[in-house]
Amino acid sequence: MKPLFIGGNHVTTSHGVDNINPSDTSDIIDVYAQAGIAETEAAIAAATEAAGPWALSGPQQRHDILLAAGIEILARKAELGELLAREEGKVLPEAIGEVTRAGNIFLFFAGEALRQAGDILASVRPGVGVEVTREPVGVVGIIAPWNFPIAIPAWKIAPALCFGNTVVFKPAELVPGSAWALVEILHRAGLPPGVLNLVMGPGRVVGQAMLDDRRIDAITFTGSQATGERVAAASLPFLRKVQLEMGGKNPLVVLDDADLDVAVHCALDGAFFSTGQRCTASSRFIVTERIHDQFVGRLADQISALRVGHALQEETQIGPVVDESQLAQDMDYIEIARRQGGVLRSGGERVRRETDGYFLQPALITETTGDMRINSEEVFGPVASVMRVRDYDAALEQANSVVFGLSAGICTTSLKYASDFKRMAQAGMVMVNLPTAGVDYHVPFGGRKASSYGPREQGRYAAEFYTTVKTAYTAP
Repeated sequence: MKPLFIGGNHVTTSHGVDNINPSDTSDIIDVYAQAGIAETEAAIAAATEAAGPWALSGPQQRHDILLAAGIEILARKAELGELLAREEGKVLPEAIGEVTRAGNIFLFFAGEALRQAGDILASVRPGVGVEVTREPVGVVGIIAPWNFPIAIPAWKIAPALCFGNTVVFKPAELVPGSAWALVEILHRAGLPPGVLNLVMGPGRVVGQAMLDDRRIDAITFTGSQATGERVAAASLPFLRKVQLEMGGKNPLVVLDDADLDVAVHCALDGAFFSTGQRCTASSRFIVTERIHDQFVGRLADQISALRVGHALQEETQIGPVVDESQLAQDMDYIEIARRQGGVLRSGGERVRRETDGYFLQPALITETTGDMRINSEEVFGPVASVMRVRDYDAALEQANSVVFGLSAGICTTSLKYASDFKRMAQAGMVMVNLPTAGVDYHVPFGGRKASSYGPREQGRYAAEFYTTVKTAYTAP
């Protein structure tokens, strides 16, 4: 059984949970120890004790540790990618790509450790000097999701350590393997005891214990809107810093003047790859009248040709849904859409393969309207809907009509419409002739409205969450 990691030590518990391969439910990857309240409190205590010394550590030490971790992750990308594909279900090339992204994130923040700067200003009072500097927040709680089991922990852990914070890290219950490997790499890179602590277990126990402990100075969370709201509410009494990423219902607008090949590629990639289990996935195609039928026909043909199967098989293009409950949710939404008047144009059925897995043929639902649940609620699977609209103005109105605002895309050859959409789309990220899913690791990530709350993740903007600003005055 793989243990927890608390205060620099492996900690075993009496209870473990199987890590099951969604491509083959008979494949048990390993057994992972489960933390309770006592272990979570011990991890918080270790992080609290280590916070003072680590905050005063030098930028060279932090750089060297993050650099070593990034180098090892990249050197082991094939091995770690296979582990990721087995436990989460991404096809192997996507899994290796995610590991590569994680390695590059650590290399980026290794550099940021040496680039931390402040300001020296003249005071309005003669002879007084002013220094503006950034300091670590303290103990950071990290609650990560299952859909990017190494990249999302990387883009939370790397800046936390870079800016001198200590960490209590709770990965998603479905994907402990990638988290365990990442923590092992970081400690081998030279992290002092207590700086990074791993507590695996259910959110109702481990996550709640983290929320209830005032020693946690900040919490960064990625997951559902409902859980994010609970994280925020529980943190308010402590005036704790909070960063929330809570999903999306991302539109891809396709205008009459779009390059059809580009539009179909953007739709197929953005909606269905990574099994549609991306918060940035295109789940609503908003298509103007003249191109609608041609777009739908081409896209439906390509969806039906997608090869669904075991994530490690070379011919597979779409891996399994992550588990039985997510598969049931996906199929429930398909049925709800049909009952409300949608037409299942392609896919939507469970697929049987040689191994027992959670395979779903990607679904395209046409003839939908903005008042249907399929167009307002996040499904989080390989399920997309199509809405027919009159023109650009109607498309923009529909794109902005939901409570989410993470990513929005448009396919057009018109500079006028592209420029207007970039300005008017109510989203944190906008894509022009690109899939809505797929972002760089060195630029800010986040959305608006119910998608995100708090400072942005990734890139230099990460400093806004992981540091606090101090202004110091000096008289002669």
